[in-house]
Formats: sequence, structure tokens, C-alpha cells
Amino acid sequence: MIFIIESGSTKSDWVLVDDKSKQTFYNTIGFNPYFHSAEFVSSEIKKNKEIIGHVSSVKKIFFYGAGCSSEKMNNKIERGIQSVFKDAEIFVEHDLLACAFATYEGEPGISCIIGTGSNSCHFDGVNLNEEVPALGYVLGDEGSGSYFGKFLLSSFLYHKLPSDLLKDFQETYALTEADIVSGVYQKESPNVFIASFMPFVVKHKKHKFFNNVLVKGLQHFMEVHVCCYKDYLDTPVHFVGSLSVLLEDELRIAADNLGIEIRSVTAKPIQNLVDYHLKYILKNEMA
Repeated sequence: MIFIIESGSTKSDWVLVDDKSKQTFYNTIGFNPYFHSAEFVSSEIKKNKEIIGHVSSVKKIFFYGAGCSSEKMNNKIERGIQSVFKDAEIFVEHDLLACAFATYEGEPGISCIIGTGSNSCHFDGVNLNEEVPALGYVLGDEGSGSYFGKFLLSSFLYHKLPSDLLKDFQETYALTEADIVSGVYQKESPNVFIASFMPFVVKHKKHKFFNNVLVKGLQHFMEVHVCCYKDYLDTPVHFVGSLSVLLEDELRIAADNLGIEIRSVTAKPIQNLVDYHLKYILKNEMA
């Protein structure tokens, strides 16, 4: 049996593929090596009794995750998984590669992630090129949940929210300034905390206070992470991530402003990722 895992900073989708290509789906929290230790990864996996039930039968694990962009970071995740699945062969790669695999249609394309964070790459079926780096929620993550979450929280703390939005925000969250500052500066995974306020932004995305900000933020993402590729005007662009679907109308307006062709928008790339593995990576093992 083989596990294929696609992990953002907030949640992870696990798919167990058996020898007959039957697929079973599971979920855990997201694992990001910038915020989580190997011990944390191990302890969280062990909480899922259904996943643990397959420890002895799983021989390979493909993990694609946010923050898995260097050997040092990847090793954290690998050690965490290996301590649970002691007999499995572990492969840890960046979530960008999963995005590229999941959106590949047999021709070069630009694949983008819009979720808790954001990123992009160019993939031609063989070579993956990341033209500009992902700088994380402090310096980058344009157009992401943490990007717009920061706008919402700072607007609230600076007393800039219109009265109708302020009333709803206070009734929805009942947070003090101290609660927010603690969540951002003192707790684990501040990017996830900040992005957790996106349901409020999406709920009010047609409000004039947010609408233009959303389009501009998504356009900013494309100016940085799509227009950096010299053939971007002639290359289909794909988006994955829950937020890209929730903000698809605003995303397409931003793309039209820049002459960008959006080929597909997908909330969860995991099924397409599994299909790619079965077609290109595991075809001999599953034959």
C-alpha cells in the first residue's frame, strides 16, 4: 500500500492506494516544517487511529507540503513520518511539485497555489521552475488567506472597519486586541491563525470595503508570481487551493486585467495528484 499526502499549512489530505488502485481518503492537520517539529508531526499522526491502522502495510509514502523547500526542512517531516511508519520508504517534496503534477495537462503550464499561503511554478512535464521565491506570510504570500487576514485584523485594530462589518466581526469572534496580538505573536502557526479569518472576508467579499482590495491583492499575486514567467501571456495558468475557488470571481477579474488565461481553478488538488502518480510514477507498481 502507498500513501499520497498533500499538505498545506492548515490541513493535509491523505490518500491510501492499495495494490488494486483502490483509494481511501483521510485527513489530518497541515504540517509545515517552519512551524512544526518532527516530534509534533509524529504525535499528530498518531492521533488518527484510522491512519495508524495501516502502519504495517504501507510501504511507500509520498508527502508534498508547504515549507518543504530544502533538505533541512524536508528532513523534519521525513523524520516525523518515519518514526510512525518505520518500514516505509518516505519521499518528501514541496507542495509546488504537487500543484504542478495535479494541474499537468500534457503541455507547459503555470501552476499557482492560493490558500493559507501562496506560490507558483512553471512546469513543462519534466522541468519545474520557480522563478521567484515564496517569502512566507511576513514578506510575501500575496493574495493568500494570511495576506487578506492581515488586512482584516489590522483594519479592526486600527478602527477602520465600517460599522456594519465591525458589528458582525465582534459578534462572530468576540476577540480583544490582546487576543489577536497573542494569536499572531505568541502562539504556534501564526500564519494559520491569521488566515483563519478568511471565512469572514469571503462572507463579505461583495462589500465595497473588501471587493476592490481582493481584486488588487489577487492581481498583486499575479504580477509577482505569474508575470515573472516570460511566456505567461501564452501559457495556461492553473490555480489550486480552497481560497482560489472561494474568490474565483475576483481572481478572474484580476487575471483579465493582466491578459492572463486561467485554465482551471481547483479547491483540492489531491485527486488529480493521485491520478498523476498512478499514470506517471506508479504505473509499473500498480500494473
